[in-house]
Amino acid sequence: MKVAVLGATGAVGQEFLRLFEQRNYPVTELKLLASSRSVGKVMPFQGKDYSVELVTPSSFEGVDVAFFSAGASRSREFFQPALDAGAFVVDNSSAFRMDPSIPLIVPEVNGHAMKPEHRLIANPNCTASILVMALSPLRKLGKLDRVIVSTYQSASGGGAAAMMELESQTRDVLDGKEPVPHVMPHPYAFNLFSHNTPVNELGFNDEEWKVMQETRKILEEPDLKLNVTCVRVPVMRAHSESVTIEFAGECPSEEAIREVLQSSPGVRVQDDRAKNHFPMPIEASGHDDVLVGRIRRDLSHPNAVSMFIAGDQLLKGAALNAVQIAEYRFSPSTVA
Repeated sequence: MKVAVLGATGAVGQEFLRLFEQRNYPVTELKLLASSRSVGKVMPFQGKDYSVELVTPSSFEGVDVAFFSAGASRSREFFQPALDAGAFVVDNSSAFRMDPSIPLIVPEVNGHAMKPEHRLIANPNCTASILVMALSPLRKLGKLDRVIVSTYQSASGGGAAAMMELESQTRDVLDGKEPVPHVMPHPYAFNLFSHNTPVNELGFNDEEWKVMQETRKILEEPDLKLNVTCVRVPVMRAHSESVTIEFAGECPSEEAIREVLQSSPGVRVQDDRAKNHFPMPIEASGHDDVLVGRIRRDLSHPNAVSMFIAGDQLLKGAALNAVQIAEYRFSPSTVA
């Protein structure tokens, strides 16, 4: 396939290239596209160097699959030229996620919602993708009534610039200097703060609102009760989430929950009480699976269970899920 990556020089764009090689994605031709500030940058792929080109409406001629990861405004500007050129487009921005006519896909959860006629697919918010990987299998054990989530979101969610800022501020603090924020609104090193997105009239920031809305759409449960609090923490890569699930009926046993999660593609149970070893972002980083642990009954509610999950924001939360969408589109039996 002739493949184009829009936003190739960003943190997610770089993961696309690594995943194409790792998963033997059938790339016969590759176009790396970006804005003018990245034009001419050279990126290696399969032993060859590729120069980044300026994206224009004509960039998608002959392209079979286009992966967009350059922000909502770029997606809105270039999705139609890509579709007109005949490309299948997987968009990693927020531009189309809540459009009822455009599928929002996590293949292991709702791959069935992607039909042959769909040529533009939305890749979900990173936190929502990781969350539904743990929530969806539990529906085999009973109806979900209410979900309460608190997130511990890494710098990788803010892109390469946020990751660099966390690293530089950490060095500054250790050297006795005052950390000066440029990318994030507050000092990041040795600190945490409410997710760096605008807060709406109801008191929810954009990230929290996205997670609630997108989770309902992916699970196809528009009435699912959700309450989400999103927080940035000084972790370089991989998001973590504390989740409490209330069932509409009797709560399943911890053993049943572990069993159904362990048998779910893309999920790995890490729940060793004896060693106090549970999901950690440092162990989720660079790995495809969403880690799930701290599985326990919520003693404050007769039908609730709590757990802790961690997943790589750049992988299952972004590039990996997008590549899986394309794989599923052309080979529906492949979800791994």
